[in-house]
Order: sequence, then structure tokens, then C-alpha cells
Amino acid sequence: MKKMYVLLAALLISAMVLPACAPAAPNCADADTFCVGLVTDVGKINDKSFNQSAWEGVQRAQAELGATVQYIETADAKDYDKNIATFADEGYDTIVTVGFGMGEATVKAAGIYPDIKFIGVDQFQAWQFDDDASNDVANVAGLGFPEDQAGFLVGALAASMSKSHKIGAVCGTDVVPPVWRFGEGYKAGAAYADGMNATTTEVFVVYHSDVGFDKTFTDPEWGAATAKSMMDQGADAIFGCGGITGNGAITAAAQAGAYAIGVDADQYLTLPEAAPRMLSSAMKLITPGVFEQLKAVKDGAFVNGNVTGDAGYAPYHDLDGEVPAEVKTMMEELSAALLDGSVTTDVPPVKP
Repeated sequence: MKKMYVLLAALLISAMVLPACAPAAPNCADADTFCVGLVTDVGKINDKSFNQSAWEGVQRAQAELGATVQYIETADAKDYDKNIATFADEGYDTIVTVGFGMGEATVKAAGIYPDIKFIGVDQFQAWQFDDDASNDVANVAGLGFPEDQAGFLVGALAASMSKSHKIGAVCGTDVVPPVWRFGEGYKAGAAYADGMNATTTEVFVVYHSDVGFDKTFTDPEWGAATAKSMMDQGADAIFGCGGITGNGAITAAAQAGAYAIGVDADQYLTLPEAAPRMLSSAMKLITPGVFEQLKAVKDGAFVNGNVTGDAGYAPYHDLDGEVPAEVKTMMEELSAALLDGSVTTDVPPVKP
């Protein structure tokens, strides 16, 4: 019995000691600790698209730069300020805010926390071109991408691969300039391919109409229904550009046997339910773009204002054998021409 009491006493002591031995929370105020926080726009971190790609860039900073990282998912747009402040009040070195809708909240927070570097993904910094120097925000970099070029590439691909000469794009709201540029670039790319191929392609582009943004990027049912409507009209290639909303369209297209085209990341790798029919994806190279900005902060090379990342298109994966050699050549040449400026999309930065 005495041994049992001794054993129980030892267990109780261990129970009290173990919590004290648990790792302490990182001290982000410590100059040797590089803390990076990410705040999503309305949507989940694992949206298999925009938020996830940005988070993977932050995770790369954890692996390669030794950063301490964390994220907050925004459930409602009214929580932007609160979520950013959560990291800022803990002394994080850098805060990545994801999405056009967070632009105003990001600049506002940068004014309150001037010692923190902010990276706004898909946030164009208009103040950079203001002659009034008092409007400058020294600690904000807006990471943008040529969405019109990525949309142009997959639009040309879709038009070249379509047997019905009818293709579609199901997008988030056109109030968000990057989304609008994707859709308009898609139409422009299809027209360019028609000129090369002596074809005429009908292009359906539909934007989500939820002006309140509550469901714009989180409405897969609407995305699927819109894609089905397009396919009922003969479309045999569907581009989904709008987070989970676009994913609904992509999945519906794949399940119907049409060509599915993803957005932001290579969605063949992130949307397995659509992978067998994933022709390509219009890629904003968000992951390396975010990482490079975080590396610049860590190296003391941060530059405020607007920074432009790269765009392109994803491999054909399972459908590689269906893509004719001449189409592959056209895509390679077109991508190079967009990069060197010999071909332009003629899509303006914002909707007129």
C-alpha cells in the first residue's frame, strides 16, 4: 500500500511539472524571433485556391527562414480590423492580409502599427501614385499579379481545345478588379486564339452578383448551377475563378466530362475531385510571391508600394495526351510573348 501511495504522489508531481515544461508561446517582440501572421479574407485557409496558396508561401518562410507563423480565418468582413490587430498587438513582425477586400483595413492598420510590415495580397496601393507625400504608407507592400495574362492564356487554350466552340467562365464578383481581369482576359485570349485558328468561339462569362461579398467566393452551389447552365447551352470547357464558388463550377464541369480549368494555383493538385478533367489552371504564382516578400522583410530589403508577381498556366497533367502538339506550341509561344510584351491583353486594370 505504501508503494501505491508513493506511485500516486509521483504521478501527481509529474502532472504539475509537465505543464511547466511545455514550450512557451513565441516572444514576437524578441528581435531574434521572426513572426509572421496571415489573415484570410472571408473564407477558409484550405480553400484549395487563393488563401491556401498564400498560406503555403508563409509556411515556406517557416521552413526556409525559421519564421514563427500563424493564421486567422475571417468569418465576416466586419472582423478585418480585429483579426489584424490580434497579430499586431502580439508584436508580429509581418502581417499578410489576403484579398482585395482587405485593402482598406490593411492600410488603416499600417498607420496604427508603423513598426510592422504589411503585405497585402491582391491589394493595389493607389497612394503610391499620389503626389501628396503625406499619403505615403511606408510599411505596406501590395502584391499584385497580371490576372489578365493568366486568364488570356487559359482562354486561348479553352478556345483551341473546344469542339463545340462554346466555352464558359464562372467568376466571383466583377467589383473585385483581379476577378474581373481574369474574366476579361479569358475572353480576350479566346478571341486571340480564334484569330490564329480561323474559328469563332462563343464565350459565356458570368460574375457572382452578391454585392455584400458574403457569398461571392463561398457559394459552390451557385458556381455549379451556373456551370451546368453554360454546359446546357453547349459549353465544353469551364473556367472557375472565384475561390470556393469557382471550385463548384470546376467540379461540376469535371463531373459532366467537360474540360475544367482552375485558378490561382495548379488546382489539379488541390481539387482531386476535378483532377481527371483538369485541362490547366490560370496561375497567379502566389506562393513564391508571398515568400519572396517575406524574405525581403527578413533580409531588410522590404520595399513599399506595388510589387508585381508572376502569372502563367499549369501543366495539362492527365489530359496531356489530348492536347495537340500545335496547341502546346501555341501556348508556349503565347506565354513568352505576354512576358516580353509583344502580345498584350488590352484589358485595363479596372472595370471601366
